[in-house]
Amino acid sequence: MASPRTGEKIDTIYWIEGEYIKDAVREINLFMRDWRTNDVHNIDMRTMDIMAAAHNLMDVNEPYLLLSGYRSPKTNAMLRSRSSGVAKNSRHLRGQAADLRMHSRSVNQMFRAASACRGGGVGRYSGSNFVHMDCGPVRSWGR
Repeated sequence: MASPRTGEKIDTIYWIEGEYIKDAVREINLFMRDWRTNDVHNIDMRTMDIMAAAHNLMDVNEPYLLLSGYRSPKTNAMLRSRSSGVAKNSRHLRGQAADLRMHSRSVNQMFRAASACRGGGVGRYSGSNFVHMDCGPVRSWGR
């Protein structure tokens, strides 16, 4: 995964033999922090599992480009003031969501892969060229 805002990249194994690796989870939490406020939050590893499963289904080597992981209340409020598409109680606030992009796969391809996992919510944002994945109830939206 790469961050367009900070230039950081992460390529880590976070799970082995049924166990999450604590150091890798800490690295993920830091990487997926709110880049606007630098606030770090525990990321729900179920979201990482959905992201990894969808990535495997797409059979690609390219990492995801992370647009948004955890969002602080301050950041979420600011984004809500600019867009009606930002939920007041967004799963980003709980570290349970990620907004992702890939250059080698279309929004529709990413959306279909994530939806096939049936692990949580999947939003298609074709106009902004990203897919939202979260570990909430299974649902989908967007065009």
